[in-house]
Amino acid sequence: MQGHNWIAILDFGSQYSQLIARRVREQRVYSELLKFNISASDLAARKPAGIILSGGPASVLESGAPLCDPAIYDLGVPVLGICYGLQMTGKLLGGAVKPGHAREFGSARITVTRPEPLFRDLPADLDVWMSHGDQVEALPPGFSVMARTETCPVAAMGNAARRIYGLQFHPEVVHTPNGTEILRRFLFDVCACRPDWEMAQFIRESVAAIRAKVGDRHVLCGLSGGVDSSVVAALLHRAIGRQLHCVFVDNGLLRYGEAKQVEETFGKAFGMDLHVAHAQDRFLAALKGIVDPEHKRKIIGKVFIDVFVAEARTLGEVKYLAQGTLYPDVIESASPIGGPSATIKSHHNVGGLPADLKFSLIEPVRELFKDEVRLLGRELGLPDFIVNRQPFPGPGLAVRILGEITAERVALLQRADLRVQEEMEKDPIYPRVWQSFAVLLPIQTVGVMGDSRTYENVAALRIVESQDGMTADWSRVSYDTLARISNRIINEVKGINRVVFDISSKPPATIEWE
Repeated sequence: MQGHNWIAILDFGSQYSQLIARRVREQRVYSELLKFNISASDLAARKPAGIILSGGPASVLESGAPLCDPAIYDLGVPVLGICYGLQMTGKLLGGAVKPGHAREFGSARITVTRPEPLFRDLPADLDVWMSHGDQVEALPPGFSVMARTETCPVAAMGNAARRIYGLQFHPEVVHTPNGTEILRRFLFDVCACRPDWEMAQFIRESVAAIRAKVGDRHVLCGLSGGVDSSVVAALLHRAIGRQLHCVFVDNGLLRYGEAKQVEETFGKAFGMDLHVAHAQDRFLAALKGIVDPEHKRKIIGKVFIDVFVAEARTLGEVKYLAQGTLYPDVIESASPIGGPSATIKSHHNVGGLPADLKFSLIEPVRELFKDEVRLLGRELGLPDFIVNRQPFPGPGLAVRILGEITAERVALLQRADLRVQEEMEKDPIYPRVWQSFAVLLPIQTVGVMGDSRTYENVAALRIVESQDGMTADWSRVSYDTLARISNRIINEVKGINRVVFDISSKPPATIEWE
């Protein structure tokens, strides 16, 4: 964090809260999500340049609705309320909030009535993305209307003297074309932020923090060969050198040839202290007969940690366990406001840890999004083939094999997935693809090969584009590429006789099938 030059985002549970943080960081201003109920005194002690109040699923008219500390408005720090944040601001500062005459969900057009400062130099009519039922009907004292729609009299409001503003729409989503410009005006014109947050500074601060925390103790780092763990290993290696001991767990659920590649890259090329735990049989035995995806994740998480404990014993006293936990992992594994929102899925390195964990955790990139981790990796000097690698789930192929996990089914999927990767890398759209992989379905279908009838497995192709994994859309892959993938899998992978293509977006689907 850079002194006063950062933005605090109070999270009221909106699906877009993390996107607000991303949009701010894209402007090279550090931002951090905080719980909605942080006290004004605690927030003041951290000296933010501005405060953003996120949207949320609750209604401010409900009993027990989440509310910020009202004293936050008296700190003299600029505040921007978005959707629920606007309604809460209106209520807490003496205005009136009522259910809207017409609920607005989706695209809308606002008319700007007072452009300064948020709408300065923007058109008078703007397309925006609305998502609300309640609305401010009576302004708090000192506020004026900045924009309205035909059905919403207060689409934006502000009190210039107190530097408190509110937007009924969501500027952070792509469906609000001028949203970034509106946020920029808040960041730079209202909050006077400087665009100076960069990975070089993040590295300096992280290295100093790691050294201060670790001292002369030793750290165990789980190294999968993926972007996240590789960047964490490189960052820790820069900070503490030979005090870092990397453990690569071959759980038998990796991509084709991955175990060998990790050993050669990190053990030989990077010269790190790398220990390889060959635990394929242990994982497969623990997963025998298990078909529930959440149960699979919990089992893999527990065995993963058990293997780490065993490796740590061979290394002597190791105090810390480093993990490549990212912001989306944390977000999807727990309710952001400590309330009733549902856990989407557990992540083996967040939600699946046992209560009697023997290590203290070091998670140096847990506040970063995937694209930021890639930037960090480049700054640390990691090669492109690691930095640009597609995300791979912690539980590995276990969540891409629907049904029971067996050695035979793992080998089948590995061979199919290899064909997907080889063909996708030839396609011009590959650089913008977030993930492309095969999924083995728990069904068999009839086919014909030569003059013989077959009754074999089905593979599904999952190819998506995304910025951070929080949302995703299926890639419009060319028919020629799909045809080559299908032909190669069916002709070269004995045991699969049908290939299908998944055209679901996230949401409502997730990227992984389990």
